[in-house]
Amino acid sequence: MNIIEHPRPLRAQTRQWRRNQKSIALVPTMGHLHDGHLALVEHAKTQADHVIVSIFVNPLQFDNATDLKSYPSSIASDLQQLSSLGVDAIFKPTVDLLYPLGLELAPKIHIPLLGDEFCGAHRPRHFDGVATIVSKLFNLIEPDIAVFGRKDYQQLLIIQRLVSELNFNIQIKALDTVRTGDGLALSSRNAHLSTEERELACMLYATLKDVAEQTEQHQLTDNLPALLDQAITRLSQASFKVEYLDLRDANDLQAIQAGTTQAIVLAAVQLGKVRLIDNILFKLADRT
Repeated sequence: MNIIEHPRPLRAQTRQWRRNQKSIALVPTMGHLHDGHLALVEHAKTQADHVIVSIFVNPLQFDNATDLKSYPSSIASDLQQLSSLGVDAIFKPTVDLLYPLGLELAPKIHIPLLGDEFCGAHRPRHFDGVATIVSKLFNLIEPDIAVFGRKDYQQLLIIQRLVSELNFNIQIKALDTVRTGDGLALSSRNAHLSTEERELACMLYATLKDVAEQTEQHQLTDNLPALLDQAITRLSQASFKVEYLDLRDANDLQAIQAGTTQAIVLAAVQLGKVRLIDNILFKLADRT
């Protein structure tokens, strides 16, 4: 396993693979890997001849210095896990290498509308940072395939839009959210949950699942606003601070229309000091 810290040897490695007519898959991460990340890596191995995993905590996508400083790190464990999976290369750059003029002078990429609501509204400039670092990785590595999870569904749509609008010749593969036995979506931030908060955290998934099941059953009757309000109240009374909980068209996160057949209920909440996001995709009967 080749651990690469500088763009120059990274490009030399990928060019060598391409001269040998080998395909490349990229799995971008911020480290502190869990089974969700490892599932992405395993899938990437089935899609390409060589797999690169990036490990970089991108300061440009953090709107809170404390959050950035406290982001969990376990690099020794990460490297061991990736080595056991047979990853071909790890790209582990420094901030100075990727943002040589500093964060303030770094060009930023903004995805209008799609990046402006939900997490984009609650974390200003977050998705600008995501779009910027993903573009840098795509330009440096030029992968044939990049693999992302559906847990951060808004991010996934933004990356798909980014690839389309900036004409990257990259195929985006999306994998379902990996969960614990009680339904909690795996996240590096879960490490900061207290024992009591961890026991409570699975309530987020249970609440979203209830909204999805009731929406399917009633096919978006006038009861939907009340159903969403009840879900928010339920979480709020259980010590969650709800940033948003809504139901939208899964294709673009716009309002449900008569022809919508794929829906998503998505939420972001604060539980103690930990911000949790989750979503559930489900089908609606065609009502056109």
